[in-house]
Amino acid sequence: MKDQRKDEKKSGLQVDRRNFLMGTALGVGALGLISGCGSDEEDPKPTPTDGKFELEEVSLAELREGMGSGKWTSKQITELYLARIEAINAQGPTLRAVIETNPDAVSIAEALDAERRAGNVRGPLHGIPILLKDNIATNDKTSTTAGSLALQGSIAPQDSFVVKRLREAGAVLLGKTNLSEWANFRSTRASSGWSGRGRQCRNPYVLDRNPSGSSSGSAVAAAASMAAATIGSETNGSIVSPASSCGVVGVKPTVGLVSRSRIIPISQSQDTAGPMSRTVRDAAIVLGAMTGIDSEDSATAASAGKAHTDYTQFLDANGLRGARIGVARSLFGVDPGVDALMEAALEAMRQQGAVIVDPVRMPSSGDYGNAMFEVLLYEFKAGLNAYLAGLGPNAPVKSLADVIAFNQANAATSMPYFGQEILLMAEAKGPLTDQAYLDARARALRFARDEGLDKTFADNNLDAIVGAGGGPAWLTNLVGGDHFRIGSSAAAAAAGYPIVSVPAGDMQGLPVNINFIGKAWSEPTLFRVAYAYEQATKHRKAPRYLPTLELP
Repeated sequence: MKDQRKDEKKSGLQVDRRNFLMGTALGVGALGLISGCGSDEEDPKPTPTDGKFELEEVSLAELREGMGSGKWTSKQITELYLARIEAINAQGPTLRAVIETNPDAVSIAEALDAERRAGNVRGPLHGIPILLKDNIATNDKTSTTAGSLALQGSIAPQDSFVVKRLREAGAVLLGKTNLSEWANFRSTRASSGWSGRGRQCRNPYVLDRNPSGSSSGSAVAAAASMAAATIGSETNGSIVSPASSCGVVGVKPTVGLVSRSRIIPISQSQDTAGPMSRTVRDAAIVLGAMTGIDSEDSATAASAGKAHTDYTQFLDANGLRGARIGVARSLFGVDPGVDALMEAALEAMRQQGAVIVDPVRMPSSGDYGNAMFEVLLYEFKAGLNAYLAGLGPNAPVKSLADVIAFNQANAATSMPYFGQEILLMAEAKGPLTDQAYLDARARALRFARDEGLDKTFADNNLDAIVGAGGGPAWLTNLVGGDHFRIGSSAAAAAAGYPIVSVPAGDMQGLPVNINFIGKAWSEPTLFRVAYAYEQATKHRKAPRYLPTLELP
């Protein structure tokens, strides 16, 4: 192991957390409370089950058909997933992907079974268990904390709009997933997948590897079949990067397609929630249930006439035929193994009839990176203070300043490995009327959108641009932090544009995805080409829960 770590350190181009956020690398019976996960450093163990889990890799369509035929009830499916969480989350491989399960999940499933028997099936998510990232507010018996001990026990006074839509669709909200605390906006040297509440989440493919973040638990839970699908959120890479590290499909929608109301924020200009699943079809099903105009999120007004409630209508196994795919060649050259997977992906698309436009210009993070980080600092302070104020007088903390003070007073448990440098930087910022903020926002939009992606798409008549979703997962390092090296999410993050991330193969058993990046509101096109690529290649593999990497 020592030699392996030494070699990785030598060969890796290490990118610190602040630079990541600035855009130079990626741009980021029910059980109740999950406890007994042990220390962050305990030795990982292999999976405790010898037999195959009944619902491993089972799709939403198979679950729906099974409930329709009487093979399963929603109650049975819910209980199977809860048992799966019990078996591998806090014991066995100790994935720590789930922070908390919903004690009412089984009774909700029973009620949905009764509806089905009465002939009322709400849609393709009726009776389907879904896990939510722990920054998405639910007004039930589960708390919403962004992984922070400062919000331990905080029950949201209302559901988020996304949660309302999922409940209306008949989903069983199974619980909350672990995440990089405060969605990876706390420290310049944080370890992705670590939170004060959930501790260090593990990659299910190789347990001593990092799952990436910030939607770490959502990616791990989807990969390890702990739920039918999961919901993550992204500011810059926080869905598509863990999707790549954990070999699942991740969808980062156009900002405004999915409401952000009552989701603990980083950035009003970049944040969005999105689905994570094992197949493109499943992601399309879940996204359709999440869309809608929300009077509490003004960005959703722009989705009128552009949103859909059924994205499966755009799935076409021949969808690459004639599609114009641009290659972000400037993002290649960091890792030969990743480059080889991307070249194989391009060849697969050529064989499916795609027109490969190589290269095309991807906006440079050097143009907008500092401005983007400045925007995030300002918007995080404003957005978090507004969210906390909305919790009412009984909120455990009422401002970003209170969060900082809590962490300082409880440093042994809240900050055992790294600090809160980014929180301090954000607290030092003024209101969103500051000229420095307005100038930074204008610069980010100019270079990422107007003179960036919009121009590249128009000049080359593109359907999508592709780049690596990430590199192979790095060894988790709680002291030194993350080692982001490769990604393609930053320009789309600054512009507010969509990405669909799909498995593209693996390196020594560590998954790597390809990102399909689109123009605003181009989810139908992205689903079409991403589905065609997935069906032509079928790279998705179930995790093996290896304690460490098996090298020849």
